[in-house]
Order: sequence, then C-alpha cells, then structure tokens
Amino acid sequence: MIFRSGARLIAARMAVAVGLLAGALAAAGSAGGAAPPTGPLWTARWISVPDAPAFDYGVYHFRRAFDLPERPARFLVHVSGDNRYQLFANGTRVAVGPARGDLDHWRYETVDLAPHLAAGRNVLAAVVWNFGAGAPQAQVTQQTGFLLQGDAEAEALVGTDKAWRAARDAAYSPLPVPPAEIHFQYYVAGPGDRVDAGSYPWGWETPGFDDSAWPAAQEGPRAAAREAVDAPSRWMLVPRTIPAMDEHPLRLARVRRATGVEVPASFLRGAAPFTVPAHARATVLFDQDHLATAYPDLSVSGGRDAVVTLRYGEALFVPGSKRKGNRDEVEGKEMRGLRDEFVADGGARRRFRPLWWRTYRYVQLEVETADAPLSVDDLSATATGYPLVRKARFEAGTPELERILDVGWRTARLCAHETYMDCPYYEQLQYAGDTRIQALVSLYMTGDARLMRNALELLDTSRTAEGLTLSRAPTRLQQYIPPFSLWWIGMLHDYWRYQDDPDFVRGLLPGVRAVLSFFAERQGDDGALTPLPWWNFVDWARAWPRGVPPGSAPLEMQLLLASEEAADLEQAVGSPARAAELRETGHRLRASIQARYWDPARGLYADTPAHDRFSQHASVLAVLASMVEGAPARAVMDRVLSDPTLVPCSIYFRHYLHAALNRVGQGDRYLELLSPWREMLAAGLTTWAETNEPDVRSDCHAWGASPNFELFRTVLGIDSAAPGFRRVIIRPFLGQLAGASGSIPHPRGEISVDLRRSGRRLDAEVELPRGVEGDLVWGDVRRPLPSGRTKVSLGGGAP
Repeated sequence: MIFRSGARLIAARMAVAVGLLAGALAAAGSAGGAAPPTGPLWTARWISVPDAPAFDYGVYHFRRAFDLPERPARFLVHVSGDNRYQLFANGTRVAVGPARGDLDHWRYETVDLAPHLAAGRNVLAAVVWNFGAGAPQAQVTQQTGFLLQGDAEAEALVGTDKAWRAARDAAYSPLPVPPAEIHFQYYVAGPGDRVDAGSYPWGWETPGFDDSAWPAAQEGPRAAAREAVDAPSRWMLVPRTIPAMDEHPLRLARVRRATGVEVPASFLRGAAPFTVPAHARATVLFDQDHLATAYPDLSVSGGRDAVVTLRYGEALFVPGSKRKGNRDEVEGKEMRGLRDEFVADGGARRRFRPLWWRTYRYVQLEVETADAPLSVDDLSATATGYPLVRKARFEAGTPELERILDVGWRTARLCAHETYMDCPYYEQLQYAGDTRIQALVSLYMTGDARLMRNALELLDTSRTAEGLTLSRAPTRLQQYIPPFSLWWIGMLHDYWRYQDDPDFVRGLLPGVRAVLSFFAERQGDDGALTPLPWWNFVDWARAWPRGVPPGSAPLEMQLLLASEEAADLEQAVGSPARAAELRETGHRLRASIQARYWDPARGLYADTPAHDRFSQHASVLAVLASMVEGAPARAVMDRVLSDPTLVPCSIYFRHYLHAALNRVGQGDRYLELLSPWREMLAAGLTTWAETNEPDVRSDCHAWGASPNFELFRTVLGIDSAAPGFRRVIIRPFLGQLAGASGSIPHPRGEISVDLRRSGRRLDAEVELPRGVEGDLVWGDVRRPLPSGRTKVSLGGGAP
C-alpha cells in the first residue's frame, strides 16, 4: 500500500507538471488558458523590486505616474499580484486581491479607475506582500510579483514595466503565532504584522510622495498571452468571478478592564483619546460583544519608540488550561493567540492597519512607552467579508429561533470571504465537507450562488491523477479526505437542484466520474471498500480517533449516496448510458451493504461487518441513501434518536441527521433537537462552535449554521422538487409551533409561505414565482400549487 500510494503521488505530480507546461503553451490561444474571448491580450510584464528575494517574507511598494489631457470617461485596468496586493489611484484604495485560486487559475481583477483620475498628473500605487514560509495555508503562491495592464489607450500609460518604481518596505516583519498560545492546535491563517513606524514610507500611496530615490522595477516574465510564448508566465491568468468583499465601519462596544490608564467612555466613539505616560505600561481589554472579521485601525500620536501590541481572541482562556467557559466572562481569564505590534516614531496621527483582516470578539491593547508619552487617538475597525445579503425571512413568534437564525447568519458571514472557510481564526481553508452545508445556507438565505460556483470549480481543479479532489482548495499543502470528494459530488447535485445552470453542471461531470473511478478501483467483488489511503474523516465524534469511524459502513453508504447523485446528474446533463451503469452498480452496492451491515436484532446499521460498533452516522446515511424507506425507515430513525449507546453525531453531522428525519417524514422532531445550539447560546457564544464541546477549538464554524437552512427547508417545508428549482414542494413540519411564516429567494424571484395550524388542519398561503408551480403536502394530503399566490386549507396532518 505504501509503494502504491507513493507511485500514485509521483504520477500525480508528473501530471501537474505536464498540466503546467500545457497551460503555458496554451497561453498563446487563451489569455492565460482560461480567460474569455473578451479578456485582455496580455502585453504587460510581472514586476518586482530589484534584488529582493522572490520567495521570502517581504512587503513591497510600486508607483507609476502618468499624465492625462482630461479626465477619462473610462479607464479599465486588469491587475493581480502574488501573494496579495492593494491598488491605489491618487491615494484612494480601488482594488484588493487577487481572489484566491491556484497557479493554473490565477485571478486578476478588472477595475475602472476613471472616477479616481483627473486631468494632468495621476499616480497609481500598489502594496504587494509575500508572507513567505508563514503564508496562510489557503494562499497559493509562485513568487513575489505585481502585474497591471490597461485597456486601449491606458495600455501604454500604465502597464507594468521598468517605468514603474519599486521599493521594499523595511518597516515590516512577521509575528508568527506561538504554538503554545493556541495549545499547538492547527493554526495556518498567517502571521501577525510588526511595523516600525520610523522605517515606514508614510504617504507612499499619495500623489505628492517623492519616489525619486526608488529604483526602477525589475521586469519578470510576460503575462500569459494569447499570441506569445517566448517568456510564459508562471501564473495562468483567469478573470475574477466573485464580487469585491464588503467593507463597513465597525466600532468596539465596551471596555471590560484596564490597567495603567483610564479610558474615557467617549473613546469608543472616536471622540476622545487617552494618554499613556512615559516609562509606563498599560493594558486595555475591549469587547466587540460579538465575533467579527475586520481590519483593526489604530491611530496614535507621539510616544517615540513606544511598542503598541494588539492581541485578538475569539474568547479568553482560564490560565493554565484550554478552557474558555462562558464567553461573556472575562474575570480571571487571559488573552492568547494572534497579535500585531506597532512601534511608534513620535509622529502625529500615525495609523496602523494590518495587511490581512483579523478575527476577534476581544481585542487587547498593550502599550509600553519609552521616554515620551503616547496618545492613543482611536481604535476602530473595518468589517469585511463576502457581500452576502440576507433576504430570507422567518417568523414564528419565538425569540429563541430568531436568535438562532441571527447567530447562524453571523457565523455563515464570517466564514465566507474570497472562499468559504472552515473557520476564520485558525485556518481559513475551504473544505468540501464544511462548504456543502455553507453553500446551502447561502442559497436559502441570500440566493447568491457565485461563491458556491467558485467553490465547486476550485475543488474540481484540485483533482490529481488518482481522481480525488483535495480535501480543501485552494491550499499549499496537499491533503486528502476521500469522503469529502464524495461530498463535493453532493454539493454539485445541490447546485443542480437549486440553480438553473445545466451547462455549468455538465462541465464538472468529468470530475464526478474521476472521483467515482477512484473509489471503484478500491472496491472488492462484493462492493466492499478496501482500506482507503489518507484521512477518512467522517465526523468529530468523540469515540472516533481523528474523526475516522472504526469500520467502512459510513464510507460505503456515502459512496452509494454519491453514486445515486451522480446518476441523477448524468441522466439530466451527461450520459444516460452512464447513468444506467451507475444505478446498476448502486443496486449491487446496496445489496452488499444490506448484507454486511444490517443488524436485525437491533434494527440498525452497524459500522463494521462484525456488528460490534454502532453509530448514528451509519443508519442516518443508510436512510439518506434509501437503504430503508417508509415505516421501516421511521423505525430506524426512532432507534437512532433513542439508543444512548450509539456514537452520536456532532454539530457538523447533525445536518445529515436532520435531513434523514425530514426524508422519512419526521421533521416535526427537528425543533426538539436544537439543544446543542441552545447550550452554545447559554455559554455566551455569538457564532457556532466547531464541535459540541466548544472549549476544544474554533468558536466559528459555519457547518453549525445548518438551522439557517433547516428552519426553511424543514419547518417551513420549502424545497426544490425539480432540477433548477423549476418546481417547488412545500412540506412543512411545524413541530409544536402553532404557525410560522417566511420566505426564501428563488432563481426566478421569491417563495413565501404563511402557515397556521389548528389541530390537524393547516391554513396556508403560498406565493410562488411567475412560471413556477409546485405542491403543498400536509401529512398524507397533497395539493397542487399554481404560480402566484394561493390560499388553501388542508386536513390530514399530525396535531
């Protein structure tokens, strides 16, 4: 097994190398291999700072002055950088990027600079940084570089070449997170910044800055072009497909404690500074009152050589332990984790803003002054994230459910930036298992599918020669979780059901086939999976080391589920013959699973062929894969919820537990199963934690936001009944609620429902988008729904 895995890895790397060469050669025909026909003809060159290291940590500035006879009506530029860049036009920040991708799909942004330009002299300026060996794991990189090219008349005026000036910023150095401060947890979100104000080129981005001492930029490879391969780019350029990140002002809510200084109440509003005397130390703990992802903005004056430290925490810790306790409590607790440092130079209103956003509820400001007092003028922030807009509405007269939705919405927003991410504090990585749930929340809450498409594509292009997607993408480190490749198929199936975009789905079918081929090669004659390589994570179940079940039942059932989903896709937009093959293969696998894992004595599916280990997961997946249906399936779910000896689902996998209840018609039990979310609210969390034991690690994991999907899909009962959401089913499960109302966005408009129950009777008002029809199901009664508004009364539901 070791030899075979090694051989496959070598083959995968060779395939990647061949792919890179092919991409470079293809540049002559497709603007970097993937840009649309309207993309730029790349003539600009990547530039860097002369004699600067290509791969190590560094922060760099670039400037280009140019003259215009008059203010233009339109001035398009295409811009990118490695690792990251910010672009300024006449002192105004106009672009941030690149949107994260991989080297074969390196994003560029297109910006119209016209509103920021004027007749006469204009200046473009950019800051580019490379975090080197400490770069975030989600940040793919080739080497430090900056690229900008203008359209039409702008091309000769601003394209990156030796006419740009460049300089390294010696003020910056990295601040890695000490492993002990995060209990040696997996932290890969990048370092903090240390900035020495005495070395910083203040005003570098403004037109009046004197850059005459800066050298000319060093030209690197020509950008990947349609018609030239003489110096092919290492970055295969493709256009950004997601919008710019949202940014809005954010102010800290409270001072929780302060030593060595008094902080006036109006400081929090930016209306009054406070001063730390010379040769003094002061510490102030600020509370945002809720978790945020934001760029802190610190302003100080005077205090030459004072060291100002900003520490960021999701929560505070009990000293000497990993315990966080109630997140609202700060007494007897300490701050640990990521920090930034700013060394003052004595200047007035010096501003510090980190290169990358921070995740925090608590911010601790620490000041140590030297020979001069330091004035802390202000500490504010700019919140940032993907521009999701909350459109869904849910009303049931229950403040607790409204609070659960609000916390889930915040969790989903903080875990959505240029990609979805598992957690904004520790990793910022887009895992397929997390992302499937996050995408469903986005679709139901906002109707915006662009980040979901982006995720599907990034995971698809991460596939290696063996067929699997990586567990996460983009990433600098190859990691495989074979079950997550199956969830990627499920995510594509979700997209097919809820978005009317068959061409996109068809384009990803080769990836679906490759994933299933990987598993097919590892099945015996009876369909059983042989031991799979790598990390076969299923759920953070406490009884399972590293989340890996003791037997193959959950994996085989997930494979069956993915095979059925792939058959649906092939039948609809691919090959009906292949769909038939998949269904036949699924039929054989279904029979072998039933023979191996069904335990008639317990009425449950075992995790192992020996029937010596049982979990909720195996039976939940069996129900979702239609291993058992009707009354027998309901009996299985009754035992899943009542048998205390089963390994329970964590927050993550409860999404599938709840889906199974919905599938068998037991959705009325859903509201009774929200105790983990209620416990997190009682513990002061403002976002949902990674696991049921929220002291373990992350306080923000959007897989826990599944109620923001299920309250609409299960309680209000709104779901897709045909590909592309072209038909709707309304099958509500109100539990103990007397009524509920709400709406979700739909590709053609909005679906709204108003439900009122009296005994077994349901009074419903449903409005469907124009041209969309559906059915209302209440118990054993089904009533067709035309498009538009319909009022209907039904009997037959359970009281």
